[in-house]
Amino acid sequence: MLIGLGAAAYTAWVLEVVLSTGLNPIETYVSELAAQDQPLGGLFRATDFTAGLLAFFGGLLALARLPRHAESRRFWSVTGWAGVTLFGASTAADAWLPLSCAPTVDPVCAARETAGLVPATHQAHAISSSLAMTGALVGIVALTVAARRYSRFAPLARFGPALVGLELAATVWTLAAIAMFTAGHGTWALGAGQRLQVLFVAVWLGLLAYSVHKERRT
Repeated sequence: MLIGLGAAAYTAWVLEVVLSTGLNPIETYVSELAAQDQPLGGLFRATDFTAGLLAFFGGLLALARLPRHAESRRFWSVTGWAGVTLFGASTAADAWLPLSCAPTVDPVCAARETAGLVPATHQAHAISSSLAMTGALVGIVALTVAARRYSRFAPLARFGPALVGLELAATVWTLAAIAMFTAGHGTWALGAGQRLQVLFVAVWLGLLAYSVHKERRT
């Protein structure tokens, strides 16, 4: 339940389709929606914090339950749930470490960031975001492997590998685009790549929640 609600909250950025944010979703970071100088920054920081908190407690609860079931205390299961927990904690931290401005659309902000004249939260945000995505990737890969290897969570075992492939492709796209932007060569549709990246994380979390719920019922 917690993981499913966290997945829903993690897709709050799609509200930019109906809300006037002033940011181009093809070119901008998702986290720029929550920047301190953005009119709807407070809303997106709140949804990020909620998503992170729900995923954190969901992962923590799953880890606490593992000792009750010997078949669950296996490497891939423990690693996967630890990844989900790290993802949740780091995503919640992101909400408390927002960017002060939007570097992809504000040349002054980008110049200040390059010169190191922005608040320390910019660097802290980069670290927490990296940890969040690392946790998500670890969770996605490890729990998908666990589902297939240990014959558990049938929906995840069936559809998880496809989501793993899509998530890895979106991550490569995002990292390449960030490298190009940092080098001053444009955004390379950075926003589109990153939005696909976080969308696939949310879809996978939803699939995980459904798989856990279905297995418990049977």
